Amino acid sequence: MNVKMKYPAFTAIVLLLALWLWKISTSRSFQFAGELIADVPLSDSLIALTFDDGPSPNHTDEVLAILHRYNVQATFFVTGREVEAYPEESRRIVAAGHQLGNHSYSHQRMVLKRSSFIVNELDRTDHAIRNAGYQGEIYFRPPYCKKLFLLPWILKQRNQVSITWDIEPESFADVRGSALKIVDHIKKKVHPGSIILLHVMYDSNAESRRSLPVVIENLQKKGYQFVTVNQLIKSSQENGV
Repeated sequence: MNVKMKYPAFTAIVLLLALWLWKISTSRSFQFAGELIADVPLSDSLIALTFDDGPSPNHTDEVLAILHRYNVQATFFVTGREVEAYPEESRRIVAAGHQLGNHSYSHQRMVLKRSSFIVNELDRTDHAIRNAGYQGEIYFRPPYCKKLFLLPWILKQRNQVSITWDIEPESFADVRGSALKIVDHIKKKVHPGSIILLHVMYDSNAESRRSLPVVIENLQKKGYQFVTVNQLIKSSQENGV
């Protein structure tokens, strides 16, 4: 191979490798180490409703009221910083019987970070979650689903499971701006063992909050039962699926 051909070929290989690593870093269903769960194989109609971010002083009680109205248990992947800032809201989530998960402390992308930064983010948030009164297993959800080599390796050493999702209507620009489109998207994609992701904690998430009661009503009418992620995984293990 002459020099003129060598450098373009090398550049192409580097670009392809970078593209592959970028796709891996945002994958919902794969990471290089440790356990990652995006959905659960089930024969019955259990599904998990999960929320990212928060808690917030403006909308936590509103979301809890909706869940209480329909007797739904959910999993809240919270940030340590917001749990510390809003401890009463955090305790109300736990008191209502919901699950808390670790969504990092500061909600930064956890790639190209030192191990000390990652461990600190995990530890501070786990500690805040325990201070809120939650006693169950603490799963982890990476901010923006970003993970590559170091974060999965650290999670594996801690025996901490990564939870992603298989349904996220807000990731589609033509869906997230309409409550009705969010509802329709979830109805089309849901299956037994699905893990649904919504963002409902901030003022900008108004359409997702509007969709929430309709999503629950529609799926309950179809025979689905909402459980926490922990209950979803245990059901799969108990049934040997």
